[in-house]
Amino acid sequence: MRTILNVIWLVLSGFWLFLGYMLAGIILCVLIVTIPWGIASFRIAGYALWPFGRQIIDKPRGGVGAFLGNVVWVVLAGWWLAIGHIVSGIALCITIIGIPMGIADFKMVPISLMPLGKDIVSTRRGPFDSKR
Repeated sequence: MRTILNVIWLVLSGFWLFLGYMLAGIILCVLIVTIPWGIASFRIAGYALWPFGRQIIDKPRGGVGAFLGNVVWVVLAGWWLAIGHIVSGIALCITIIGIPMGIADFKMVPISLMPLGKDIVSTRRGPFDSKR
Protein backbone atom coordinates (compact mmCIF):
# COMPACT_ATOMS: atom_id res chain seq x y z
CA MET A 1 0.00 0.00 0.00
CA ARG A 2 2.88 2.36 0.79
CA THR A 3 4.29 1.94 -2.68
CA ILE A 4 0.96 2.77 -4.32
CA LEU A 5 0.54 5.87 -2.14
CA ASN A 6 4.13 6.93 -2.85
CA VAL A 7 3.68 6.59 -6.62
CA ILE A 8 0.44 8.59 -6.57
CA TRP A 9 2.13 11.15 -4.30
CA LEU A 10 5.11 11.39 -6.65
CA VAL A 11 2.91 12.07 -9.66
CA LEU A 12 0.54 14.55 -8.00
CA SER A 13 2.81 16.66 -5.81
CA GLY A 14 5.95 14.91 -4.59
CA PHE A 15 8.08 15.76 -7.60
CA TRP A 16 7.26 19.48 -7.39
CA LEU A 17 7.91 19.64 -3.66
CA PHE A 18 11.17 17.77 -4.24
CA LEU A 19 12.20 20.40 -6.79
CA GLY A 20 11.35 23.17 -4.32
CA TYR A 21 13.53 21.64 -1.62
CA MET A 22 16.35 21.01 -4.10
CA LEU A 23 16.23 24.62 -5.30
CA ALA A 24 16.30 25.88 -1.70
CA GLY A 25 19.22 23.54 -0.95
CA ILE A 26 21.21 24.71 -3.96
CA ILE A 27 20.64 28.37 -3.12
CA LEU A 28 21.60 27.81 0.51
CA CYS A 29 24.75 25.90 -0.47
CA VAL A 30 25.84 28.68 -2.82
CA LEU A 31 25.79 31.05 0.16
CA ILE A 32 28.70 29.35 1.93
CA VAL A 33 27.59 30.25 5.46
CA THR A 34 24.23 28.50 5.04
CA ILE A 35 25.55 25.11 3.90
CA PRO A 36 24.12 23.27 6.98
CA TRP A 37 20.65 24.48 6.02
CA GLY A 38 21.25 23.41 2.42
CA ILE A 39 22.13 19.91 3.60
CA ALA A 40 18.95 19.83 5.71
CA SER A 41 16.98 20.88 2.64
CA PHE A 42 18.46 18.03 0.58
CA ARG A 43 17.60 15.57 3.37
CA ILE A 44 13.98 16.72 3.44
CA ALA A 45 13.83 16.66 -0.38
CA GLY A 46 14.17 12.88 -0.28
CA TYR A 47 11.40 12.67 2.28
CA ALA A 48 9.17 14.97 0.21
CA LEU A 49 9.74 12.74 -2.80
CA TRP A 50 8.82 9.43 -1.09
CA PRO A 51 7.16 10.08 2.33
CA PHE A 52 4.97 7.05 2.99
CA GLY A 53 6.73 4.40 5.06
CA ARG A 54 8.89 6.99 6.87
CA GLN A 55 8.30 9.28 9.80
CA ILE A 56 9.86 12.29 11.51
CA ILE A 57 11.29 11.94 15.01
CA ASP A 58 13.05 14.41 17.31
CA LYS A 59 16.81 14.01 17.70
CA PRO A 60 17.70 13.61 21.35
CA ARG A 61 20.62 16.03 21.03
CA GLY A 62 18.70 18.81 19.28
CA GLY A 63 18.57 21.79 21.63
CA VAL A 64 19.04 25.53 21.62
CA GLY A 65 21.36 25.38 18.61
CA ALA A 66 18.71 23.58 16.56
CA PHE A 67 16.11 26.12 17.66
CA LEU A 68 18.28 29.06 16.60
CA GLY A 69 19.11 27.32 13.34
CA ASN A 70 15.41 26.79 12.70
CA VAL A 71 14.78 30.52 13.16
CA VAL A 72 17.32 31.23 10.42
CA TRP A 73 15.77 28.48 8.27
CA VAL A 74 12.26 29.96 8.55
CA VAL A 75 13.55 33.32 7.36
CA LEU A 76 15.60 31.91 4.46
CA ALA A 77 13.48 29.10 3.02
CA GLY A 78 11.06 27.50 5.47
CA TRP A 79 8.23 29.96 5.01
CA TRP A 80 8.06 29.45 1.24
CA LEU A 81 8.29 25.67 1.48
CA ALA A 82 5.53 25.58 4.12
CA ILE A 83 3.29 27.63 1.81
CA GLY A 84 4.02 25.10 -0.95
CA HIS A 85 2.91 22.25 1.31
CA ILE A 86 -0.27 24.06 2.34
CA VAL A 87 -1.26 24.94 -1.24
CA SER A 88 -0.44 21.44 -2.44
CA GLY A 89 -2.35 19.87 0.47
CA ILE A 90 -5.45 21.94 -0.25
CA ALA A 91 -5.30 21.00 -3.93
CA LEU A 92 -4.92 17.31 -3.07
CA CYS A 93 -7.86 17.36 -0.65
CA ILE A 94 -10.24 18.42 -3.42
CA THR A 95 -10.53 14.81 -4.61
CA ILE A 96 -11.34 11.76 -2.50
CA ILE A 97 -8.26 9.90 -3.75
CA GLY A 98 -6.05 12.85 -2.86
CA ILE A 99 -7.24 13.24 0.74
CA PRO A 100 -4.61 10.86 2.27
CA MET A 101 -1.91 12.67 0.31
CA GLY A 102 -3.26 16.06 1.38
CA ILE A 103 -3.16 14.98 5.03
CA ALA A 104 0.43 13.78 4.54
CA ASP A 105 1.23 17.15 2.96
CA PHE A 106 -0.16 19.00 5.98
CA LYS A 107 1.90 16.74 8.28
CA MET A 108 5.03 17.89 6.44
CA VAL A 109 4.45 21.59 7.25
CA PRO A 110 6.16 21.42 10.68
CA ILE A 111 9.33 19.87 9.26
CA SER A 112 9.36 22.39 6.42
CA LEU A 113 9.40 25.12 9.08
CA MET A 114 11.76 23.42 11.59
CA PRO A 115 14.02 20.78 9.98
CA LEU A 116 16.97 21.01 12.37
CA GLY A 117 16.80 18.70 15.37
CA LYS A 118 14.69 16.15 13.46
CA ASP A 119 15.46 12.77 11.91
CA ILE A 120 13.67 10.88 9.15
CA VAL A 121 13.40 7.17 9.92
CA SER A 122 11.70 4.20 8.31
CA THR A 123 8.51 2.87 9.85
CA ARG A 124 9.31 -0.65 8.67
CA ARG A 125 10.48 -3.02 11.32
CA GLY A 126 13.43 -5.20 10.53
CA PRO A 127 14.14 -8.66 11.95
CA PHE A 128 16.48 -7.25 14.62
CA ASP A 129 14.36 -4.28 15.74
CA SER A 130 13.24 -4.28 19.33
CA LYS A 131 9.54 -4.25 20.11
CA ARG A 132 8.11 -0.79 20.72
